[in-house]
Amino acid sequence: MTDILALLQPIAPLISKTTLRQLSRVIFGMLAMTGRVTMLGISRWAGKGGSYRTIQRLYNTPLPWSEIFCNLFRALLFQSGDKYILAGDEVVVSKAGDETFGKDCIFSSLAQRPIPGLAFFAFSLINVRLRRSSPIKMEQIVRSEEEKAACKAKAHARKTKKKPDEKRKPGRPKGSKNKDKQQVELNPELKRIQAMLQAMLKLLITFLSLKYVVLDGHFGNYPSAWMVMQNNLHLVSKLRQDAGLYLPYAGAKPRRGPTPKYGEKIDYDHLPAAYLVQSSIEDGIRTDIYQAKLWNKEFPIPLNVVIIHKTILKTQAAAHVVLFSTDL
Repeated sequence: MTDILALLQPIAPLISKTTLRQLSRVIFGMLAMTGRVTMLGISRWAGKGGSYRTIQRLYNTPLPWSEIFCNLFRALLFQSGDKYILAGDEVVVSKAGDETFGKDCIFSSLAQRPIPGLAFFAFSLINVRLRRSSPIKMEQIVRSEEEKAACKAKAHARKTKKKPDEKRKPGRPKGSKNKDKQQVELNPELKRIQAMLQAMLKLLITFLSLKYVVLDGHFGNYPSAWMVMQNNLHLVSKLRQDAGLYLPYAGAKPRRGPTPKYGEKIDYDHLPAAYLVQSSIEDGIRTDIYQAKLWNKEFPIPLNVVIIHKTILKTQAAAHVVLFSTDL
């Protein structure tokens, strides 16, 4: 117990002595217990000073968790000479009952189906040298009725989309206008993540300089990249495996009109050998890594793209993933 209190000293200025003592009892109970963590289970293992009422009081006490995580990381985990990147992802936790705030039917990637539970968005700092992740900020996601309606409308639009054999009329649709891709209106999800990111950077800027934010393929689009770049950071994410990528235009300047910026389209089955940077064979699988500065029509800026192409030598079956960064 004295060791736990010693480790909690960096956050002593942020909370009261009573809360610090209660927190130490909860930590002790969580480390000692087995099975599912509940308030009743913690109270049974926390020992003297860790009654069920004490646990309830602690969980009803508002705490500055962002500052707590930041102070603990800086005092106990931060290595000044190492490089760090920031990674964010949504986490879904199953939850029974009907009284829990924010409980909803949410799609879980682990269960591969919607489940009743809670959703959280978490940011972690990753030490590149140690390959170790440290959670630094987490917030519960409670979607508004407008956001749910927008998601349903988007899903309905995908289902009712014209089939490939249904050809539309040639030419530009009547009433369509040019869109300025540089002007982005963030959806509620990205606004929520942007607010988290800005609040966290204010805490980290005093001792840590960040350059990259890593997000999964759900954020492999220009609005997400724009949101990250507004905070003087670069996005590292994933594109669809069939994303349309184009080499920069290398032909002669046309006599009339602007110089095209899109050159030859990338064929994933026949990737240009000039952009191969690494090739290796392990367990009968050849891994080829390609890197190039390419264009995608959804982005008004060029992207630093890495294509990882794997081939099973025995069957010649192949697959690939497309990663990108806004840092050229």
